[in-house]
Amino acid sequence: MTRLWPILFAAMMLSAPAPVRAVEGVDLAIVLAVDSSSSVSTYEFNLQMRGLAEAFRHPGVHDAIAASAPNGIAVTLVQWASPDAQVPAFDWTEVHGPTTAELVAARIDRTPRLVNEGGTAISHAIDFSIVMLGRVSAARKVIDVSGDGRNNMGGYIITATPRAVAAGITVNGLAILNEDPTLDEYYRLAVIGGVGAFVIVADDYRDFADAIRLKLIQEIKATPIAALPAPRYAASPPPAGQNRISPAARAFLYSTTVAIR
Repeated sequence: MTRLWPILFAAMMLSAPAPVRAVEGVDLAIVLAVDSSSSVSTYEFNLQMRGLAEAFRHPGVHDAIAASAPNGIAVTLVQWASPDAQVPAFDWTEVHGPTTAELVAARIDRTPRLVNEGGTAISHAIDFSIVMLGRVSAARKVIDVSGDGRNNMGGYIITATPRAVAAGITVNGLAILNEDPTLDEYYRLAVIGGVGAFVIVADDYRDFADAIRLKLIQEIKATPIAALPAPRYAASPPPAGQNRISPAARAFLYSTTVAIR
């Protein structure tokens, strides 16, 4: 499977549908990549959707756009789970202020659950998001990954983030700790990367709304935030299987790891 993955990724690059609307010249394009795997209940999925909609209605997000993205931002939402389960919930939508932000919030309110089961293929979610971001023109490009578990199927996570970084994309993380209290360390070590990359933590899905609002504001402003000390994995055996991190990869990811708590 590892040898076949570059071929599968190239095929996906060619076959992914182009968005209906062209987006040109915005300051930020962001893919909201939302975990919709089997570990996420309907209640938890709804909390994610509600939190995202509330974020786009929040004055803090509107103020961040006005101050730091005068040419606007472009947003799309992807639900993801297994390697073959990444579904855009709506097309790229530009946001220039409160009125257009409300349009995005309303779209999120109407978004049904399009992926109902499957494993946690973060690597494929990142690769699918790279394809989506290849269809837009923006000064900065971000993949906003949120989830409650580790990459447990499909391609190796340690190769997905470098592909995004090589394409000029930053991968940020929102780690939900309800099932794995050290997931934030895993996200810092194996998921995020790129200029100014960071992780924000939600202790549970009930905290998702506050976390995603703060995360969006940080991503739009793109201001420096405090660097983290090395994760505990540096002093203990790394996870087995697909989550194993090589020393070279660890050094690369440490160099791009920052977070807010």
